[in-house]
Amino acid sequence: MRIAVLLITFLLSFAAAQADDIAAAKSVIRAQEQAFARGDAAAAYSYAAPSIKKIFPAADIFMAMVENAYAPVYRHKSFEFGETKVEGDWIGQQVHIIDTDGEAWEALYTLEQQSDGNYKITGCSLQKAGQAV
Repeated sequence: MRIAVLLITFLLSFAAAQADDIAAAKSVIRAQEQAFARGDAAAAYSYAAPSIKKIFPAADIFMAMVENAYAPVYRHKSFEFGETKVEGDWIGQQVHIIDTDGEAWEALYTLEQQSDGNYKITGCSLQKAGQAV
């Protein structure tokens, strides 16, 4: 009986920690999305992981890339979270987007927990909704 109680306690605390990580990841994505909407390159760039910053070494370069290559992420009518997958320090977050022309898109954000405990965005893949991967 005691082992069962300990196992249940462990599973509940694990589920709560995972829920906290998912909430933190969604918060990072939402904050970056809002920074794009304000045109705040420095804030948007602050949510990018070091690996992204190596590719795009300045906030204005990063912002120009997003504006040109990820227009539905940069400007949209709606931006709603979908399914989440957690594996260790890595989170995959699906986002359903309707762009300014009314087209539906699916984004998959990947985030990784940094050494300070915060999550940073490591990538975003984007495709029109309904298209095969």
